[in-house]
Amino acid sequence: MSPSFREIRRRCEALARTVPLPQPFDARGLCRVLAHERGRPITLTPMNAHDSGVLGLWVATDQTDMIFYEASTTPPHQEHIILHELAHVLCDHHAARLSANELTRMLMPNLDPVMVQRILGRTTYQAEQEQEAELLASLITQRAQREAVPGHRTSAVADRINAVFDWPEPGND
Repeated sequence: MSPSFREIRRRCEALARTVPLPQPFDARGLCRVLAHERGRPITLTPMNAHDSGVLGLWVATDQTDMIFYEASTTPPHQEHIILHELAHVLCDHHAARLSANELTRMLMPNLDPVMVQRILGRTTYQAEQEQEAELLASLITQRAQREAVPGHRTSAVADRINAVFDWPEPGND
C-alpha cells in the first residue's frame, strides 16, 4: 500500500526543513553545499532533450552524482529541474546507474535506439517517487523564498488557497 499524499507531504516538509540553504539561494549553490556535506561531487550538465522529452536526469556513478537538465528552457525552469533531480538524491531514490562507457554513449548524439530504451527504462521512477521529488523541490524553493525575505508572510489569497487544499504552512500542522 502506497503512502497517502498527506504522508508524502509530511515527509517532504520535514526533509525540506533540514536542507542547508545557501545564501543567496540558487539550485547550483545548493548542489555545491550538499556535495560538500555528503563528501560526494554533484555535477550539473545542460542537455538538449528535444527528441527524448526528458527534461532532467540523475545518474549516479561510483564516484559522483550527475544531474542533467534541459538547456533550452528558462532559467527558473532549469532551477526547478535541478531541484527536482536533487530531491531524488535527498530522498534516496534509485538513480540510473551507468558505467562510464554507457554514459559516454548516452551523451553522444547518434545513440543506438536499443541503448536509449534501456537507459530510459532504468530512469523511470515510480509515481510516488516523482510526487515526492516534485513536492520536495517546490518546498525547498518555497522555504528559500521565505528565508530570503525575513518576516515574509503569504498573501490573503494564498492563505485562502492553502485552506481550501488543506495545505498549511510548513511547521503549522
